[in-house]
Amino acid sequence: MNTNRRNFLATGAALLGTTLLGAHAGARAAAGGYPTKPITIVVPFGAGTTTDQVARFLSPYLSADLKQPVVIDNKAGASGTIGMQFAARQPADGYTFVLGTNTTHAANVSLFKQLPYDPVKDFTPISNLIIGGVVLVVRADHPAKNVQELVAMMKKNPGRMTFGAGNSSSRAGGEVMRELAGVDILHVPYKTLPVALTDLIGGQIDMVFGDAPAVMPLVESGKLKALGVSTSKRIAKYADIPTIAEQGVAGYEVTGWIAAFGLQGTPPEIINRLNGIIVRAMKSDEAEKQFGSQGWTPVPGSPEELAKFQLVEIDRWARLVKAAGIQPT
Repeated sequence: MNTNRRNFLATGAALLGTTLLGAHAGARAAAGGYPTKPITIVVPFGAGTTTDQVARFLSPYLSADLKQPVVIDNKAGASGTIGMQFAARQPADGYTFVLGTNTTHAANVSLFKQLPYDPVKDFTPISNLIIGGVVLVVRADHPAKNVQELVAMMKKNPGRMTFGAGNSSSRAGGEVMRELAGVDILHVPYKTLPVALTDLIGGQIDMVFGDAPAVMPLVESGKLKALGVSTSKRIAKYADIPTIAEQGVAGYEVTGWIAAFGLQGTPPEIINRLNGIIVRAMKSDEAEKQFGSQGWTPVPGSPEELAKFQLVEIDRWARLVKAAGIQPT
């Protein structure tokens, strides 16, 4: 090798090393000074949904610890894909993270032929948050007094009764009912659950399988009637509402979850810091009071635990979608 070539290679290696060291130092400096501006939580569902309620619960904890304002950005529509696609395009600098669900980060893989984001490759787990079931609700003046009577009505009117759904849990609630009860009911998709509930109250649809924190205030105010819960056991706070399974639909159980995800490439030290704040918040008495009493179990944990859980859930929802005969759109 001639002298000029050796000098050229040596200089190139030195420059590359300097660049890599500088980039590494810059990343450490950015993470060390984090945060210097407001944090945004992208919520892929509308205001009033359980996901939105969790974001608003976490907001003051994050703001107090990070000493920065926390902005909640609701981007609802298309089963959460609009919000997820938007979030996936943001810089992976720790200033944007999302509250994903079994819809956005598991079921959508099987519900869509072409998903405009990758729930595994585009995001990095922070912590699981809560897990729970849904409540079957109808209009307050609906003639059915229980699930048995509602199933009988469905069988007498095949293909004529409708259920509205604004996320995968609410859709699965109806699809699993169709499969296990042997009824023919029509799925009506909605941009977000609160819109479906508004139409239910107005009589445009016949039933909704919705998250307890979103539907029970409407039940308590007399606008809706709860017929059953999708969990295997009754919800403690609403122990007078029997499970759907114990009302004749054997084997019926549908659960959903909410978790926090950063953007893929976010510095690990930032992910760990967010995890610490979120875990403390979700282990608080306030979290148990707000969500535990409504049938949701706070389940905060490590990023690694959420990563493993998500992969299991993607497989579980694939099997559920197939069993329910749902065709990807």
